Amino acid sequence: MRAVVQRVLSASVTINGKETRSIGPGLTVFLGVLKGDSESQASALAQKIAGLRVFSDSADKLNLSLGEIGGQVLVISNFTLGSDCKKGRRPSFDLAAPPAEAECLYRQFTQGLIDLGLPVTTGEFGAEMRVLVENDGPVTLILDTEKLGK
Repeated sequence: MRAVVQRVLSASVTINGKETRSIGPGLTVFLGVLKGDSESQASALAQKIAGLRVFSDSADKLNLSLGEIGGQVLVISNFTLGSDCKKGRRPSFDLAAPPAEAECLYRQFTQGLIDLGLPVTTGEFGAEMRVLVENDGPVTLILDTEKLGK
């Protein structure tokens, strides 16, 4: 699994040009599920993100986690994170998991965050989405379960 995690002041997603869902301060997570990813990776990634100390304490040090600041999470499925750009100029998406498998692990990941006590808002898997992010910092992290040893 790959995740692009952004610390945000606010974020919103508009789904199919109609419904808008939003969060206040917290994290926006763009989640890509890759072929061969597992339930244990979804759980481990949820725990990792929930525990990331990327919020400032009173000394302006990045020492606080999402739960400690009472933040929210917006999770957006993003199959393009399963891209391979080694050849040519057109990305290959062969690394991305098939939709049914990806959706199952996407849902498990979001449930993992909820089970950890975090308020989670999501986009809609497979839908056309417009995402607005007010990045804070900016603080942007790229996590890959393969590199995390999960």
